[in-house]
Amino acid sequence: MARNIQSLERAAAMLRLLAGGERRLGLSDIASSLGLAKGTAHGILRTLQHEGFVEQEGASGRYQLGAELLRLGTTYLDVHELRARALVWTDDLARSSGESVHLGVLHQQGVLIVHHVFRPDDSRQVLEIGAMQPLHSTALGKVLSAYDPVAHSEAVEADRTAFTDRTICDPAGFEHVLDITRARGYATDVEETWEGVAAIAAPIHDRRRMPVGAVGTTGAVERLCRDGELRPELVAAVRDCARAVSRDLGAGRF
Repeated sequence: MARNIQSLERAAAMLRLLAGGERRLGLSDIASSLGLAKGTAHGILRTLQHEGFVEQEGASGRYQLGAELLRLGTTYLDVHELRARALVWTDDLARSSGESVHLGVLHQQGVLIVHHVFRPDDSRQVLEIGAMQPLHSTALGKVLSAYDPVAHSEAVEADRTAFTDRTICDPAGFEHVLDITRARGYATDVEETWEGVAAIAAPIHDRRRMPVGAVGTTGAVERLCRDGELRPELVAAVRDCARAVSRDLGAGRF
């Protein structure tokens, strides 16, 4: 059996201690409560403070939980609420489009697929929940980069890999694509990430009108495109799905 890492166990114990009781504790209180030497406790607290998981009051020197924990917790709740609200609408989109549907959120400089509805046919398909997609070339990634300032910064600062000869990698070209995405309310990917594959995606907003994810449909170019253009009825269906999920999250009309 693999051994647990003691320093991580101690850090977790500190966070649980700060989450209960008085919530603001001094170094001596924390050390004695956990049976640690003051030097050991201080070193762990300093690391947690550097990462934003713990904050120290200037006047009293006491420690409390930091804003980074709140952000992570809110993200966790947002993702689960997003999935729950999107279930019916993504099923409807897969049925009406005849294609697979993906729900994605920003995660570690990419798009994390948090929900995947299979294409409604008898073809063999692989569940992609937990898969990562690039920000700069996929429809989901472009939507997040266009509407989420954090995603935009990460996409701009990252090395943009050319997956096909259609991938847009230069900064000016990428910014132009994002401008177009914001102007029309959806993003596309026609063989920019995978040969023979096209995708359409639109943004999902929450009750604060903040972008919390993107939903899109993906399929073969010959099915999603007609006369060299993406089928307008599919674009409309994706946008309608995104608006419906946004409304269920409290965003109102967009």
